[in-house]
This record gives sequence, C-alpha cells and structure tokens, in this order.
Amino acid sequence: MTIPNDIRITDELIAAHGLKPDEYQRILDLIEREPTFTELGIFSAMWNEHCSYKSSKKWLRTLPTKGPQVIQGPGENAGVVDIGDGQCVVFKMESHNHPSYIEPYQGAATGVGGILRDVFTMGARPVAAMNALRFGAPDHPKTKHLVAGVVSGVGGYGNSFGVPTVGGEVNFDARYNGNILVNAFAAGIAETNAIFYSKAEGVGLPVVYLGAKTGRDGVGGATMASAEFDEGIEEKRPTVQVGDPFTEKCLLEACLELMATGAVIAIQDMGAAGLTCSAVEMGAKGDLGIELDLDKVPVREERMSAYEMMLSESQERMLMVLRPEKHAEAEAIFHKWGLDFAIVGKTTDDLRFRILHQGEEVANLPIKDLGDEAPEYDRPWVEPKPAAALSAPVPQMDVADGLLKLLDTADLSSRRWVWEQYDTLIQGNSLQIPGGDAGVVRVEGHEEKALAFSSDVTPRYCEADPYEGGKQAVAECWRNITATGAEPLAATDNLNFGNPEKPEIMGQLVMAIKGIGEACSALGFPIVSGNVSLYNETLGQAIPPTPTIAGVGLIPDWRQSARIAFAAGGESIVLIGAPKNWGTHLGQSVYLRDLHGRTDGPTPPVDLAHEKKTGDFVRGLIRAGLTTASHDCSDGGLAVALAEMAIASGIGAAIDAPADAVPAFFGEDQGRYIVTTADSAAILQRAAEAGVSVVVLGRTGGDTLKLGSARAVPVTALKDAHEHWFPAFMD
Repeated sequence: MTIPNDIRITDELIAAHGLKPDEYQRILDLIEREPTFTELGIFSAMWNEHCSYKSSKKWLRTLPTKGPQVIQGPGENAGVVDIGDGQCVVFKMESHNHPSYIEPYQGAATGVGGILRDVFTMGARPVAAMNALRFGAPDHPKTKHLVAGVVSGVGGYGNSFGVPTVGGEVNFDARYNGNILVNAFAAGIAETNAIFYSKAEGVGLPVVYLGAKTGRDGVGGATMASAEFDEGIEEKRPTVQVGDPFTEKCLLEACLELMATGAVIAIQDMGAAGLTCSAVEMGAKGDLGIELDLDKVPVREERMSAYEMMLSESQERMLMVLRPEKHAEAEAIFHKWGLDFAIVGKTTDDLRFRILHQGEEVANLPIKDLGDEAPEYDRPWVEPKPAAALSAPVPQMDVADGLLKLLDTADLSSRRWVWEQYDTLIQGNSLQIPGGDAGVVRVEGHEEKALAFSSDVTPRYCEADPYEGGKQAVAECWRNITATGAEPLAATDNLNFGNPEKPEIMGQLVMAIKGIGEACSALGFPIVSGNVSLYNETLGQAIPPTPTIAGVGLIPDWRQSARIAFAAGGESIVLIGAPKNWGTHLGQSVYLRDLHGRTDGPTPPVDLAHEKKTGDFVRGLIRAGLTTASHDCSDGGLAVALAEMAIASGIGAAIDAPADAVPAFFGEDQGRYIVTTADSAAILQRAAEAGVSVVVLGRTGGDTLKLGSARAVPVTALKDAHEHWFPAFMD
C-alpha cells in the first residue's frame, strides 16, 4: 500500500507527527504555503527532539568541548581526539532506548550498528565498543525478557561485525520498568590526515546512495523516540529498525576502501530519519542545496511512497558526495562487496531541498531552515532541592555479613553472565576485558600504546542532587580511566531524562549539565560528542535522571598500566585520597538502600580539585612502577572494592579498621583509590611531598578477606556470592 502525497493535512495528522500547533505555524510562515504530506514528514523528522535537540541546545552550548588533543568536537558524526603518531581516536555514545523497550533484540542490535556507522563514516576502523544498560526491577514481569533480548542483540550485532565489547554498565531500578535505557558506545582509530566529514562541497556533484536497500522498517523511528510511551506502545513496533551485522561489516570495508581512493567529498551515515536527515545535514553544512530522485533509490519493498522512503530508517546505509571522475572506481568497490551503489541526486546552489518521485516534485523546502530554523526552546525549569540530611541514625551490622549480601545484589553482583555473551577479544588487541575499572585495547601497529575506555553514572546520586550527580558521573569515569594508568583525554555524554516540558525534569537536565561542565573543565576532560534522549517516560512516570559519561584515555606504554587484581601475597594495601576515617559518607549509599531499604541522605560531594590532584598522583605511581594493582572506590565503598580485588586474584587480605567500621568500609566518599605495593615507604614519601592523603590499610595474603574485627571470609565465598545473582536471576 502506498501513501499518497496529496493527503489532507489535519490537526490530528500534525499532532501525530509530534508537531505542536505553534511549530506547524512556524512551518507555514517559513514556506508560505501548506506542506505536502512528504514535507510534513520531513519537518517532523528534522524538528523532533531526537534530531534537533530543541530543548537542550541552549544548555549543551555551555559544555567545554575544546582541548589540546581535540580535533573535532560536537557537530559531526563523532568526536575526534589526537593520540599522537599521526593517529586519532574517533568515538561517540548514542541512545536506542525506546526501540529497545519495544523490540529488545533489534532495538539493541541496531543501536550498536548505528554507533559503529557513526565512527567508520569518519574514516575510522572500530576497535572497541561498550554499552550502558538500565533495566526495571528484577521482579517486574518484563525485566528478564528485556535483559535477555537486549544482551542478545548487543552480542549478536557486535560479535558478528567483529568489534570487541570491552566495558559498560548494567543496573536495575523500578523506575526503568516502563522505559529501559540502552546507550551504545563505539571508538575507532583513524589517520589524522584522513578524517572524513559530512559537509558537502561543490555544485552539480553526484549524491550517491551506498549500502543496503531501503525498506519500510523504522519509518517514523526518530519521531517515536521523541515522545513518551502510553497505552499504545505495542502499536509502535513497526517503527523499530532491523539490522544485519554482516552487511554492516561489508559496508565498513567498502567505505574504508572507497575513502582510500580519494573519491569521497563528504559522507554521512543514514541514522535517525534516514535519507532526510543525512541529505539535509550534508547540504546545509556546505551551504548547498540537494536534489534527490527517489526513483533511483534501491528499495526492497514494492510501491513505497516518497514519505516512506524519506523517513525509513533501514539500516546499513550511507549517503555521500562523490568526485565524478572516480565514479567507475567507486562503483566497482561497492559491487565487489555486494552492496548497492546508486547516484540518487546532485548538489545545487539554490539552498533548496527538492525531492522527486515518479516524475512529481513532492517536496521543495529551504534546506537551511530544516536544521537552522528548528525550534529552540528555553524551557522553564525549577532548580531541584538536594536531598536533606539522613533522616535517622545509620543502622549497624556485621561488616562481613553486609559485604556478602551486597555482593549478591542486582547492582553489585558480577556481570559475567552479560559480558561472556560478548566477544571481548576479537581483533586480538584487548589487554583488559570487562570486570575491571576500564577496558584497555592496544593500538594496532604500536608495541606499547593503548587506549582505556569507561562508562559511568550513578542515577540515584543524580536524582538526589543532579548537579553533584553530574559532577560525580564525570569524576568516576575519569577515575576509572586513571586507575589503569591512562591519561583521560576526552568524553562523550548520553543525557537520558524524562519529559523536558515539566519544569522539574528540565531542572534535572540543566543542573546535571552544569555539574558535568564544571567537572569536565576542572579535570581537562572535554565533551567531544554525545546524544540527548528525552521523553523517557511511560504514563507520566519518568526514569531517574541518567546522564551517562563515557571516556577515553591514553596509555603510552601498556606495560606500565594497572589491573584490579591483587598481584601477590605480602604486599601493602594503600588507600589514597581518603578522608580522615577512610570513609564517612553513607547518604544515598547502596549499604543503606540494599541492606536497609533506605534511599535518603545527600549525594556524596565531589571535590574536583581533590579528584584532579589525587588522580594525577595515582597515575604517577602506576607509571613509576610503584603499584602492583589499582582500583577506584565507588558503589559499596572500600569493602566492595577490596572484595573485587581479592575475587579477581584469588588472594586474600587482612585490613585494620577504625572504630566506626560501617562508614569506614561502606561509605561512598569520592576521589579514593586502593593500590597495592611492595614499597609503601616510597609511596608515603611521595604522598607527603605532594600533599595527598595516604593510609596503609593492611597486607595481602592468605585465602580469606578479614576486614577489621569482622570475621574472616574465604575468598571463595566472596566469589560465590558475587557470581550468584545474575545466573540465578536469568535461569
């Protein structure tokens, strides 16, 4: 069935396209007539929240985006950061939340496929992937189904494509029951003199369609992703795309081979809003018009309308501007890889976006206005009040009992069940796989150079205080990268929030961005790419504010890097950056939440000067060869961090303890690291010179972990507790 272009534009149709009456009036004012049905679809695609960032643009401009290593910041398919030797790392994180809730396998799979295309569109070969996943309560009837589908989708696409998944997060909270989060990250390596951009240049040049054929899957996907869920959620299943990782692998190889020929003037992947967004972005960036003839677009379904073709989000497709003299050579490459190559239009000098279909002009719009004139809102917002002080005394319990229980909970248990379904070693460069502070990947062609990757956010902190929570997300990502010995270079963000038309939700977004910006500036960790995902609500119930931060760090010599596992018995265990009593802060802690059912108290504050000073000190120790293991302290505090180091190595430890053991072991004070060393005297001397707090906690050795006066727990029992929850839940 085809959709006619002359369909009558009604108020109901406008609303169904996610356009408000004043936005539709803006369209009428811009084009001075009623739009065709295809034009309405194009405006809907370009002006929705997912593509235009109309609610967040004002605040995103406040983020630090420049730095000595930054080659390309926000505004392109991905960010680009120099790593020396004529090479750069290209990376980005993006959401696929709504599609993954509706159809978990394909939603997650195409999220992975889309972010990989963002990276190789710029001329980079993908070398690492991560994913940050957030699901509803474990006892919710849909949660297990969603976990199984999403994890299978991530693995099914990434494994088949051939990129190692080296890190990520998996968390559970009842507030995600009706709206899960799937944030996908990818990074690739490119030559700094061979980066490809999306800005079209030159008039009368061929616009070429590359890759897979266009179908009806994903029509309206971007608009769906910019709306809340309601009772009609099942009706949205056709808006989810279907991916084919083997076609994407061919597309990668064909694109990189094509780029080496000099044939590419500009290139853009077809992601959200498909042909529409890719063509408009290429033309508008180059101050050029674009004319497309849809009769030349390769299709896999019959009688597709112009509307369907322009809004299809079929996967594994690219659009490029071609040097005409390279036509035959370029076409031969794509045919060799079994992919479509079709000239479907040309660049023009009139700044119009023209669409022809079956001999009829079905759209003729001002191309700059589709992007530049998208509505931009300064939405009302209310500054959230930070959570009050703890409402009652903190309950006490045996430290050993508390630790064993925490290790067997939804949020602190081992994620092995998840990451063992991913290929973590393909390409042969993975030096640290999931389970540590950060994934580490050797840079191909270098004996010593490596990159570290981490993804972090603590939504309960962000809910209690979005400003401190935003700071903490950046600081923890920076800390995890630092704990490997890497120099953090830059970050990408994925800002997941509810409905920005509600002032309290908009306030969460504003204050989180303020915290993120302050932390990135203080830590020299600029945001070079990212994504905003709003309207994450179902029946008015918003998700917790979840501004995910993913970062990249550089290790000049991976032999001078650190892992979390204790290396040997008889070594000193040193806590760096701690307050006077090791740990003090129990507000919003997992100790209170998971062991005592309390979610009160303030978020732990983040002292950014302390973070920078302590992290730089730890990195210096690692590179000087003074540490044998390193781990940052986060959820669950010192007790959980020590248990993870023991579990990773099979080696026990004995730790002294201050009198107030519960906050000392379970407090979630920020800016702390645990290292082990055979030369604690050298570390203490360096710390005194640097003015950094250092405490010798105890020593490694034996096969039990003894925390202060609590009973000694066999490392095997810690491991059993840690590995129990996830397989039992998914069984």
